Amino acid sequence: MAVTTETPRGGAFLLDPVTQHEPFVLEDFSDEDRHLADVAESFVEKEVVPHTDAIERQEPGLMPSLLKRAGELGLLMLEVPSEYGGLGVSKAAALLVASRGCSCGAFSVSWNAHVGIGTLPLVMYGNDEQRSRYLPKLATGEWIAAYALSEPGSGSDALGAKARALLSADRQSYRLNGVKQFITNAGFADLFTVFAKVDGEKFTAFLVEKTFPGVSTGPEERKLGIKGSSTRQLILEDVDVPAANVLGTIGAGHKIAFNILNIGRLKLGGIAAAGAARSLDEAIRYAVTRKQFQTPIVQFGAMQRKIADMAARIYAADSLAFRTVGLIDARVAEIDEQSDSYWRDVQAAIEEYAIEQSILKVYGSEVLDFCVDEALQMLGGYGYIEEYGLARRYRDARINRIFEGTNEINRLLIPGTLMKRAMTGALPLLDFIQHVHADLDAPAHTADGPLAVEESALAGAKRLTAYAAGVLVEREPADLSRKQQHLELFSDMICQVYALDSAIARTLKLIRRRGVDACAAEVDLTHLVAMDTIEQISDAARRLLSNDPDSAVRHIAALGKLLSYIPVGSLDLKTHVAERIVATYQPTA
Repeated sequence: MAVTTETPRGGAFLLDPVTQHEPFVLEDFSDEDRHLADVAESFVEKEVVPHTDAIERQEPGLMPSLLKRAGELGLLMLEVPSEYGGLGVSKAAALLVASRGCSCGAFSVSWNAHVGIGTLPLVMYGNDEQRSRYLPKLATGEWIAAYALSEPGSGSDALGAKARALLSADRQSYRLNGVKQFITNAGFADLFTVFAKVDGEKFTAFLVEKTFPGVSTGPEERKLGIKGSSTRQLILEDVDVPAANVLGTIGAGHKIAFNILNIGRLKLGGIAAAGAARSLDEAIRYAVTRKQFQTPIVQFGAMQRKIADMAARIYAADSLAFRTVGLIDARVAEIDEQSDSYWRDVQAAIEEYAIEQSILKVYGSEVLDFCVDEALQMLGGYGYIEEYGLARRYRDARINRIFEGTNEINRLLIPGTLMKRAMTGALPLLDFIQHVHADLDAPAHTADGPLAVEESALAGAKRLTAYAAGVLVEREPADLSRKQQHLELFSDMICQVYALDSAIARTLKLIRRRGVDACAAEVDLTHLVAMDTIEQISDAARRLLSNDPDSAVRHIAALGKLLSYIPVGSLDLKTHVAERIVATYQPTA
């Protein structure tokens, strides 16, 4: 099938052939984009990492000074429009820069909280006066930003916030009262995006300066990881905020909160994939020199299996990260920059790929956890010692499954959003489900080329996922939202389909560009991705479809018809992949 240039709709990966849309991939970046990423990586390695111990101790003034230095290098202005003192780069370029500068977890969190959820609400939802007043300061690091959504009693249930805002008699200001919890950068932020309910009902965003009377912060939280980042309560006691500081419109704060979280998930997933790659790098660096029984441990099969498993999952995570951000950039590129509705259309472009961004957050954070755990295990006892660095990475990684909506919440959002789009006709999933159920005995998808088996398996996995969707809708459609265990399994199937689809699409694109012989490494990694994802899809489907004893036999028979993939030669392939990686190993830093 010929590759189309049309930008697909969100969720279309579940229905469309993998060859239909050519994705944006890591290998597509321009020299200019790579230069920006080099600047970020060099800065972090030379000026941040040497201060890691002091950062972990939260040495007074150190983190703000490093953020201001990042501002001097242009690393805080990437997504700020040029008319407000920024560079206005693509979201893909911004993600590349963030992922290359992730060596120090605490600094990465502080930096990306500022440039992402701290600054982007103003970029996307502010009016010209607000942007002109604040963005130049945020772009240079003169001011630092923070995002205040969570509260002591409302985390995942953001709309259950208790913070209140009352309009003054002269209608010139709002008086805010409440407490915000777990606010990154709170200890030194100058500007907070704060969410409160006007008259106790209308969820609204406000721009709150730290110097406003009544604004204070609690003590630093003592955390498991990312110890060097500032995490405090933001306390609002009769804070008078000018009416001109309402961000967006009264009662529309939920749109800001949820769409900014989408972008946060996008960044988090991509950065997590980069952190996983650094963990693998550290493990290999150790394993090539460490000997046991007079043999470098990197030559042992158990170590080779770990290296190959990590490399395959990182390849998939990178593939879906840059594919997702590329989809958003492609949709944004179609918008008329001179249009009065430009920023509303940008918001819609981001929201279009909410499913993909939640998948990336879940998949990327869990790949990071898997890799840092396996890397620490490769170091054995030394991995448990602080001076080797993986202990800190291990602690720092854990927050990512909680940040930007827990993975449990995102696992519910993925199928919920998918089914909503199906029910409204935005995605022809219902037709696809009917086709699959009506044609279970149709011959399996056939393909040719070096990934023919994987393409066929992916096509079967998509049909199986649609079949599972049909079963869920058929059983108790009105009660589905409360079937969280069912939805988690279904969500896992969707996540693994997107990971495999992205890896195959990336490798096929590279083959078209370079030729198959030059893509041997990518082909092998894609084989491993398929072995891993198909196994997980099959397991999730088996548990989901066998839950109802009355229909389990019929559904398991359908599973066998739709997905009959057998991973041939997986053990030898893992040895081969690991040996190639080690033979070409070059430390990233």
